[in-house]
Amino acid sequence: MSSPSAYPGIRVSGCWTLGAEGSSNAESLDRLLPPVGAGRSPRKRTTSQCKSEPPLLRTSKRTIYTAGRPPWYNEHGTQSKEAFAIGLGGGSASGKTTVARMIIEALDVPWVVLLSMDSFYKVLTRQQQEQAAHNNFNFDHPDAFDFDLIISTLKKLKQGKSVKVPIYDFTTHSRKKDWKTLYGANVIIFEGIMAFADKTLLELLDMKIFVDTDSDIRLVRRLRRDISERGRDIEGVIKQYNKFVKPAFDQYIQPTMRVADIVVPRGSGNTVAIDLIVQHVHSQLEERELSVRAALASAHQCHPLPRTLSVLKSTPQVRGMHTIIRDRETSRDEFIFYSKRLMRLLIEHALSFLPFQDCVVQTPQGQDYAGKCYAGKQITGVSILRAGETMEPALRAVCKDVRIGTILIQTNQLTGEPELHYLRLPKDISDDHVILMDCTVSTGAAAMMAVRVLLDHDVPEDKIFLLSLLMAEMGVHSVAYAFPRVRIITTAVDKRVNDLFRIIPGIGNFGDRYFGTDAVPDGSDDEEGGSTG
Repeated sequence: MSSPSAYPGIRVSGCWTLGAEGSSNAESLDRLLPPVGAGRSPRKRTTSQCKSEPPLLRTSKRTIYTAGRPPWYNEHGTQSKEAFAIGLGGGSASGKTTVARMIIEALDVPWVVLLSMDSFYKVLTRQQQEQAAHNNFNFDHPDAFDFDLIISTLKKLKQGKSVKVPIYDFTTHSRKKDWKTLYGANVIIFEGIMAFADKTLLELLDMKIFVDTDSDIRLVRRLRRDISERGRDIEGVIKQYNKFVKPAFDQYIQPTMRVADIVVPRGSGNTVAIDLIVQHVHSQLEERELSVRAALASAHQCHPLPRTLSVLKSTPQVRGMHTIIRDRETSRDEFIFYSKRLMRLLIEHALSFLPFQDCVVQTPQGQDYAGKCYAGKQITGVSILRAGETMEPALRAVCKDVRIGTILIQTNQLTGEPELHYLRLPKDISDDHVILMDCTVSTGAAAMMAVRVLLDHDVPEDKIFLLSLLMAEMGVHSVAYAFPRVRIITTAVDKRVNDLFRIIPGIGNFGDRYFGTDAVPDGSDDEEGGSTG
């Protein structure tokens, strides 16, 4: 049972009821309910947006979060605390989704996942499909939901993993072919009529909220929703309500109110309750804040370089190209030309670490040749924006039909911590060998975050290859300590990082020098401006 300090309010029937003053019975339903289309505009259900200034930058091809996700792991590369999961229960059309969206907006933080129980209806048999078409199938019974899939999905989300969620078509009563991918949850809001109906599911929820709305209001809302959004007729909706919805509420849903930590009367109209909920969630998020960069800077001093590191042989040619690109007087054209040469050599060197197997081919002369062929399924390149994308042409030049993904990581100028802003990864990346590309790595903070993202998408650690033109010893140690099976490949390793986490002697801001943009006054390496190495 939650304590008054955790959930302030008025105690009623073993839970905390917030703002429980009743509304006037004299008001008509039309006055109680907002007109269709009025009020808040529909919002996407997978991630949050900022109330005053949406943390999104939309272009014609992509959506980029301008408010980033801070580290959700420690210097060991492991998740220290699971995502905070909020359960929202209540009757059909009680306003659960609206309350969830209001909480998301009031939280004013990015990377909040809204998971709806409606996505997890079971696949119907042909007979059940016919029953559903005639409003004779009970969608308000616990057996209608795939609780095993719900529990496994919620567990993975709490662990920071990427998950695939079915998309349910209420018009055809079936799951669509394509599933949606959810990832990056600092807060999970799980809402549904049976959100509290399973014991194992209850154990996964850190806060349980029951939205209590008058039955007449719920009926009117359901009529509007099912007729306008789901193509039902009024007779069918009322028939289903009287036969299934109301009995299910009395038998299965209303009794779960007793397990709720908080009961919110009047749903979305109870702004006092929502504000109190948001305050508690903010306190939970503060407890989950981590400082990774400082921990990396103080760790792994004077250790020998790890065996997973491979440095391109420093031939006179390689040394000469480094001399050119490190020279502050080098023109942009020359900087680009010799950087590209080094990138090509680095990529070729990295490919030698991929698994190969014996194979025999026949030459045009009809003779057998005992050779080697790639033993994996596919190679995928993932660039850490923005400098990492300069390595993509070199990878494409030597790997035919390679798939490319991108991750945008930037430094929060107030905290100094890396933040995940955007990612786009190919489907089924977990089966591939992944070449992770960033041009410079100093502390390893951005590289660690990128590796963590790949691991969260089920890419095996020993299938990840981190490539960089230049690395600091600190960054090498940080990545190798957290992820000892990741192969680290570079053309050079510098020994020092200064107090501002810049590689010394370094190469300057690679992105600014390559793209011809204005340099940061302190001459920082690119990972400290575009990405945070």
